[in-house]
Amino acid sequence: MTTLKVSDRIAHELKGDALILVSIQTDKGAALAPGHGLGGETIEHLAAALLTLKAKGCADEVVKLVAVPGIAAALVLVTGAGKAPGEGAPLDAEAIRRAFGSATRQLSGLSTAIVVAPGTGVPEAIAAAEGAILGAFTITSASTGSGAAPVRSLTLVSPQARDRGLRAAVKRALALGKATTYTRDLVNQAPSDLYPASFAAEIKKRTVGTGVKFSVLDEGALTRGGFGGHVSVGGGSARGPRLVTLHYEPAQKSKRQKHVAFVGKGITFDSGGLAIKPAKSMTTMKCDMAGAAAVASAIFAVAELALPVEVTAYLCLAENMPGSGACRPGDVVTIRGGKTVELNNTDAEGRMVLADGLALASEKKPDVIIDIATLTGAAVAALGDRTAAVLSNDDDLRGSVKRVADAVGEPFWPFPLLEDIRPTLDSPVADLLQSGPTGVIFAGWFLSEFVGSGKSGRPIPWAHLDIAGPAFNDKAPWGYTPKQGTGFGVRTLVGIAESQV
Repeated sequence: MTTLKVSDRIAHELKGDALILVSIQTDKGAALAPGHGLGGETIEHLAAALLTLKAKGCADEVVKLVAVPGIAAALVLVTGAGKAPGEGAPLDAEAIRRAFGSATRQLSGLSTAIVVAPGTGVPEAIAAAEGAILGAFTITSASTGSGAAPVRSLTLVSPQARDRGLRAAVKRALALGKATTYTRDLVNQAPSDLYPASFAAEIKKRTVGTGVKFSVLDEGALTRGGFGGHVSVGGGSARGPRLVTLHYEPAQKSKRQKHVAFVGKGITFDSGGLAIKPAKSMTTMKCDMAGAAAVASAIFAVAELALPVEVTAYLCLAENMPGSGACRPGDVVTIRGGKTVELNNTDAEGRMVLADGLALASEKKPDVIIDIATLTGAAVAALGDRTAAVLSNDDDLRGSVKRVADAVGEPFWPFPLLEDIRPTLDSPVADLLQSGPTGVIFAGWFLSEFVGSGKSGRPIPWAHLDIAGPAFNDKAPWGYTPKQGTGFGVRTLVGIAESQV
């Protein structure tokens, strides 16, 4: 894991393998963002080099230069942040994150790098730290070799280095970076290696020394406990389902302490079951457990940050295969708590395991329930690959999730639970029909049916995060987002927990 420290020393005098500066987009091309503290000769050299190379300063542009006068580091990276919001206005936090993420993505194999925060404020320095850490990631495997390792250490240079808020934010950035990396690594594992039982074993191993408590239900316990969603979805696989529960409680308990429940979809491979997917649609289905990976990583980050909020995470794990025990369209399945579902699409399996998880989470009557899942292709069709959907039974919670997500740089778009869609869930032979034509909203209504009542007798505030688009990147990397597993959702979940403090 890449380390990060803060310094208020003069950036160009610091020795390292690389030094990273930010540029902005102007009508005349790329220009250095203010706050770099460089000398006149260095500025002139960089300006001439950027002009000669026709640099634009746009997002994802990284210009590499060597032998820059006045700079001790061997390599200088000038990374674009796009257009400034206005004359004298600070750069947008997400633009800074993406700029530094673009740069640190390209420093694999190096030992040290100096990150020069643009501007002079704490917010810009925080964004620089977050982006640099999130970008410092590479896929690790036996075949990649040591040269593919991410940059080993980063030094963030800012005049605000001694600010307590900045130092706390750097600690938070490191925790979020570690959690995001863990999610990416889980998603990137081959489905032959990561299946429900091995996933549960990996999570149990990860809990050691964290203060997070672990428990798991295997096939027999799931059957006895009435978890029909897991049993039906996992029945077609030789590798049976699991339901993992993780629990964190702060050392200092308070009567006003909130309890947040996270429920994550963990389909370790989705073939579609008997409604088998086309071959091309199966190639990325190792990522169908990204929701479960995100909730596990989020609770570990919450524990590392010692947040004063109770958190329980439920990982709903199954492999959806077309084996001899596979469920069939027309089957009626009883979910935890007793509601029945008529199956009409075995490729709508995620909502079935989530239904069990939501029902189980509701039994503890938490203050808030958040589920997260790579759930519907309809969300991708509507929002593309970089934006997730959010639905909720509570307007205040939906707005809060959107604000948190915007602040951390994970884009979500709110969808309504339209009343005219609800009757389409009715089934003549069960309480609910599994799947319908209005993908995202139908799925939201379906999941809402398994959210119970809280201590007040009213429905527990609940939000559903559909991350089907941004959870996995099978295109070129961009900003701090790598190829393959992205770790999307972890920062939003941690932010939601922080908002309950």
